[in-house]
Amino acid sequence: MRAGIIAAGHGTRLQTAGVTTPKPLLKIGGRPLIARTIDGAKAAGASSIAVIVNAETDRVRRFLESEDFGITIEIVQRTTASSAESFLALRPLLEPAPFLLLTVDAVLAPTALPTLVARAAQLPDAAGVLGVTTFVDDERPLWARLDASGRIRTLGDRADARHVTAGVYFLKPLVYSLVDAEPSREWSGFRVFLATLVERGYHLYGHDIGASIDVDRPEDIAAAERLLGLAGPG
Repeated sequence: MRAGIIAAGHGTRLQTAGVTTPKPLLKIGGRPLIARTIDGAKAAGASSIAVIVNAETDRVRRFLESEDFGITIEIVQRTTASSAESFLALRPLLEPAPFLLLTVDAVLAPTALPTLVARAAQLPDAAGVLGVTTFVDDERPLWARLDASGRIRTLGDRADARHVTAGVYFLKPLVYSLVDAEPSREWSGFRVFLATLVERGYHLYGHDIGASIDVDRPEDIAAAERLLGLAGPG
């Protein structure tokens, strides 16, 4: 199994708050987000990892090249207009087999990714299994309505939805067929891509992975450390 990490965002809200460190290098409990995400992918069974980073700074690329993570890291350096464009840029490195797709700012409990992969193994008809949670932390959550089997029936409509997506996904190469079916379409975001998969009848399931923190604001750093049990006294 391969893994892809989307780490090409601009961290606009953090920059507005005066944070100058690129988001992937923000430390949670003393370890950069990008390193923690790589650790999680390894723990879930990934044999190689493709990471997309933006071209506006070389700091993240240099960090990845300077560290020994004990796993093959392939780097795509490109500034993209959206998370969907980042996802598609990783296609050549991910498509040959089912893969994990992770966002660098999603902080999860250590058991979350292994259980997501295990759940996907139980669903042979699934084009993908999305990590979901009832813990709503994101300012713009993507609501997911699941049926009794766990299959996602709607994405984006809050009505009757109890879960939101958590920024981690197990996907099969089949999902790329949607891009090939609509080659001229410009995807405005990965959430739009996922919602269109559901609308087109692709079998996507949700798996509750527990609480997750989307690190978008300075205060999210402390929240992520509390989630991981790394917060200091007081």
